[in-house]
Amino acid sequence: MTELTEPSPAGMENFVVGLIGMGDMGRMYAERLAAAGWRILACDRDEKYESLKEKYSGYKNIEICRNGHYVSRASDYIIYSVEAAVIDRVIALYGPSTKMGAIVGGQTSCKSPEIQAFERHLPADVSIISIHSLHGPGVDPANQPLVLIQHRAPDAALRRVEAALRCLRSQFVYLTALEHDRITADTQAVTHAAFLSMGKAWHANKQFPWTLSRYVGGIENVKVNIMLRIYSQKWHVYAGLAILNPEARKQVSQYAKSVTILYKLMLEGNLEGLRERIYAARDKVFGSAASSSWGDRPLLEPSILSSFSLGTPTDEEPARPNNHLSLLAMVDCWAALDIVPYDHMLCSTPLFRLRLGVTEYLFRNPDILDEALHTAVNDKRYRSDDLEFTFAARAWAECVSLGHFETWQERFVSTQKFFEPRFQEAKVVGDEMMKKVAESMRERGA
Repeated sequence: MTELTEPSPAGMENFVVGLIGMGDMGRMYAERLAAAGWRILACDRDEKYESLKEKYSGYKNIEICRNGHYVSRASDYIIYSVEAAVIDRVIALYGPSTKMGAIVGGQTSCKSPEIQAFERHLPADVSIISIHSLHGPGVDPANQPLVLIQHRAPDAALRRVEAALRCLRSQFVYLTALEHDRITADTQAVTHAAFLSMGKAWHANKQFPWTLSRYVGGIENVKVNIMLRIYSQKWHVYAGLAILNPEARKQVSQYAKSVTILYKLMLEGNLEGLRERIYAARDKVFGSAASSSWGDRPLLEPSILSSFSLGTPTDEEPARPNNHLSLLAMVDCWAALDIVPYDHMLCSTPLFRLRLGVTEYLFRNPDILDEALHTAVNDKRYRSDDLEFTFAARAWAECVSLGHFETWQERFVSTQKFFEPRFQEAKVVGDEMMKKVAESMRERGA
């Protein structure tokens, strides 16, 4: 991973960057690149033209165009910042208008369909260099991974893209489309499935978890905040990764299987069988050989776990133990698929580091892990919660296997609306938590 610092290539004084799609990430790119002095041409759907033109009327370097034809014909580097589910249709519409000799790329989280669409619809004289910022639009891109995929382009074109994007101060990571899709699946698919299922289970039970003693304190703080952070985002951010990426689809399916197997062991009261399976998974994922390259220091300090809560246990109803079925199944799934999450830490998102950190905390503390296993078998008070969680995991897996974007959207948005009143508060807490995690990562030289 390298951040290049050489001067911009000659001849880029009038270089124009085009953005097709002005959602959250498109706007972030437009504003940061414009602030760095690059001229930006941008567009979105026709019905957004007037509002975008008004919003950016005071920006010196941003010009809002009526549609992607105007952007494509006049830009030297065009970035498609649209949903993965519609990118083929959008590229088919605007790709033929691409300026001769321009560079084109996309920002979707699943690169194989994106690259195939570029190959189908772009003129042969156009270079293809796709990108993916491995963080959300609300995260400072400085020092975050930024994947560059030099698919069909000379080195001179890559130098131009690097020069344009260097103002983000991200760390460039050079991958192929296939490498990107495998890594994003390994670092996101299973953890997304876990926290999407948590939210769906709490929604099914009409529970706001921060008001319940079972979900306050320590690990629970992180679980609740991550769940709220995921559901506060756009539904398509997660749908594209899960449905269009074959590796991700396989992992979401295995996660549902792992949840089901572990839940059945709980119902049977089979503590020995549960313990044997979980400890085998722990040794495979968190054993010395698996994580030695990442060091012995934990990703999350205990103080981070206890600092950021949306609720507080009371003396009358102190915090109760939890079996952490969602996290147990995450590690069981990784073990079943021979995934060692530490292998891809340099390409990980801030949220993934947080998710892995809380899972690591559970599995690397024998007393806490054993308490979770005993709770899973002996404490029947929350079996209904775990049943809903199992239902949710299996339903997400079925949705992904069938490739139903509409069903995904309906499932996601209904739960999003349920938790929406707490998003703003959760964002404040979550942003501070992410800041602490980033500081911890810098201290360990990551």
